[in-house]
Amino acid sequence: MLSNQYTIAAIRQIINAGGIIVKEYNISTLLTDSRRISNPDGALFFALSGRRNGHEFIAEAYASGVRNFVVRQGSEIKAPEANFLMVDDVLVALQTLAAYHRNRFELEVIGITGSNGKTIVKEWLYQLLSPDKNVVRNPKSYNSQIGVPLSVWQINEKNNLGIFEAGISTVNEIDKLEAIIKPSIGILTHIGPAHDEGFESRDQKVKEKLRLFKNCRLLIHNYDQLVNFKDSIPVKNCFTWSTTFKQADLYVFSSTVISKNFYLRAKYQGKEIECLIPFLDEASVENATVCWATMLAMGYSAIEADKRIEHLNAVSMRLELKSGINDCSVIDDSYNSDLQSLEIALNFLTQQNQHHKKTLILSDIYQSGLSADVLYRQVADMIKIKQADKFIGVGDALTAHQDYFDVPEKFFYPDTATMLQHLRALNFREETILIKGSRSFEFERISRALVQKAHETILEINLNALLNNLNFYRSKLKPGVKVMAMVKAFSYGSGTFEVANILQYNKVDYLAVAYIDEGVALRNSGISLPIMILNPEASAFDKLIEFNLEPVIYSFGLFDDFIKYAKEQNVLNFPIHLKIDTGMHRLGFENLDVETLCDMLDENRYVQIQSIFSHLVASEAAQHDEFTKKQISSFEKAYKEIEKTLGYKVIKHLSNTSGIIRWPGAHYDMVRLGIGLYGIDMGMTTPDSGLQPIASLKTSVAQVKKVKAGETISYSRSGRLAKNGQIATVRIGYADGYLRAFGNGVGKMLVNGKLAPTVGNITMDMCMIDVSGLDVREGDEVIIFNEQQRINELATQIGTIPYEILTNVSQRVKRVYFYE
Repeated sequence: MLSNQYTIAAIRQIINAGGIIVKEYNISTLLTDSRRISNPDGALFFALSGRRNGHEFIAEAYASGVRNFVVRQGSEIKAPEANFLMVDDVLVALQTLAAYHRNRFELEVIGITGSNGKTIVKEWLYQLLSPDKNVVRNPKSYNSQIGVPLSVWQINEKNNLGIFEAGISTVNEIDKLEAIIKPSIGILTHIGPAHDEGFESRDQKVKEKLRLFKNCRLLIHNYDQLVNFKDSIPVKNCFTWSTTFKQADLYVFSSTVISKNFYLRAKYQGKEIECLIPFLDEASVENATVCWATMLAMGYSAIEADKRIEHLNAVSMRLELKSGINDCSVIDDSYNSDLQSLEIALNFLTQQNQHHKKTLILSDIYQSGLSADVLYRQVADMIKIKQADKFIGVGDALTAHQDYFDVPEKFFYPDTATMLQHLRALNFREETILIKGSRSFEFERISRALVQKAHETILEINLNALLNNLNFYRSKLKPGVKVMAMVKAFSYGSGTFEVANILQYNKVDYLAVAYIDEGVALRNSGISLPIMILNPEASAFDKLIEFNLEPVIYSFGLFDDFIKYAKEQNVLNFPIHLKIDTGMHRLGFENLDVETLCDMLDENRYVQIQSIFSHLVASEAAQHDEFTKKQISSFEKAYKEIEKTLGYKVIKHLSNTSGIIRWPGAHYDMVRLGIGLYGIDMGMTTPDSGLQPIASLKTSVAQVKKVKAGETISYSRSGRLAKNGQIATVRIGYADGYLRAFGNGVGKMLVNGKLAPTVGNITMDMCMIDVSGLDVREGDEVIIFNEQQRINELATQIGTIPYEILTNVSQRVKRVYFYE
């Protein structure tokens, strides 16, 4: 039996579970998500309770072939062919099993925690140490109470080094992770404000994190960070680094930029040593210094450490979804390849419904700890389960094992150059393509060939942040309250199917768009959720029926038109939504219309009322709370009268984004989540607390010019510098959505971390910013808005609202979606 394979009977004993075993299975895969099923015959599903109750998805996992489950004691589940292990706490059972598995192996384990840099340090240490070690590590940033057990479960007998990161958000979490990881070497990365809200103070957070190292033989840390925590350090043997304290083991006393590299000089063991870091940003330099200190502490020579660090590669921890050639979508994950990250990437591929055809381009996988036969059988099985339609294998190992792959279309090439030579023959067209490769294969060349060319202004959409925001609002709802996500206006400028796919995958209940053609586009992209059309037009009623779109009926004229069409087409019980005007005075039946409306609805067999709703005018504003109360009262009166006439219950919804937070009593059966999904809520007293901005608008410097005081800049000679300085011309203008109102110093952009004001009028395709005194070069990145400079701030600059800023980003700006 394999080292990470257990009988279900053995697992029952390990986790001290009750329950009946109806059939014996060998378990090698642990699952916590019914949407991400792999190896169902050898899988054990843990029905975890969190924002969503895992017990609700057992039927879905069972339908996918899973026959082994760990469930909460007392659960009543009907699945006659399945084994159910009953425990008091499902998460504790998962952690207990992982800890048992970890204890079977004697290997060196590095445990990493901190506020920032954990994942980068882990991945860089993997790059630096894997030439000598067979390394097992967390996939991506799986560092939570769930992620760590799933990561540790990967350990097998061929591994001789583990590198595991641990993240915590509050007290009493780190001890559980320490028992699972059991690190012998500890690394503390940068301590910052992340998750401060979960602790009484920053000091408490530091002390909690230090508990990860309580059984370590060695701790590596920044001397400066722990100078006031000496009594809390649980490790006698520490290796310290510092840029200010000479007593540190590695004292970095000099830093210089040399040709886009950071050159460090330090004192170590009484000698001067050096290190060339191939990055310039402050965070990367700090993370690389942590790696430098770690290599020295582990016994590597200063020369060898410098040699390896000089060749560090940037770590991409995110999947990027981009528009491709020939109407394709391209998922770019071209910088790393291992079994765990392959499974994550394939899960993301299966979420995409915009194309029927799904394609995987994969390189040979290195450092798996498995024999080639076992490894590529597992890869082939995984690809078959995920139902890829086309597979392109690149590398000698994949080519040698090509018979393992049961895929409708498959192609194999010895190297990347050969594949690129045959690119045209592969005939990529209207398909979603996942590019997944080990760094040495240089799959970025494939990405460049397949991604649609666009100008350098990019709107990046963080799908993880969108999910965070969705879950934030879900946490404010009572059980059973549905969520309708507003994806009108190109999802507030953020994209159509890209956003809708992730919302559908994460089980929102409804989508809403403004017009019928938006709904048709979603259906054509594979979206099957119910879709409400806010402003249907009689001329396109046929599309409503054809694409199963649900119209909002807001007037007697529209009602008559739809009933007439339904009669002509013999359509019965078609789902519609009724809008009540309670004070917005935009669209909707007013209260005095309700009696007449009820007469028209009485025994009307052509329509089925799905929902009754209204729209709050000022749910975010305390000064209008009395008016909001009147709206609530008016709405309740209307829907009660309509439901009485109908003789059946319908969905009621009133709350928009701000209403979810400020008016919990008005959630009714469903809430409509709009701009809050995108990280903005005008009704929150602490600005956007708990929310994450999902969008970053970026461009680049086209040219840098020296300008003398008094010389004029831009159209109408509108701009001037007060003294001699420099301006940078950047690739964004009002045709991209950067409004003319931002001109002449009103707007500011981030360049290399510094704010630079606009100079002169904004032109159609470009504008100028004052970069006097800043080290700015052609090609440098320029940020218009992101998590540092938020959309709210831009809206304030020109006296508008965030909606306008976000929705104004034009369609010629390339959207890139990333998912970590």
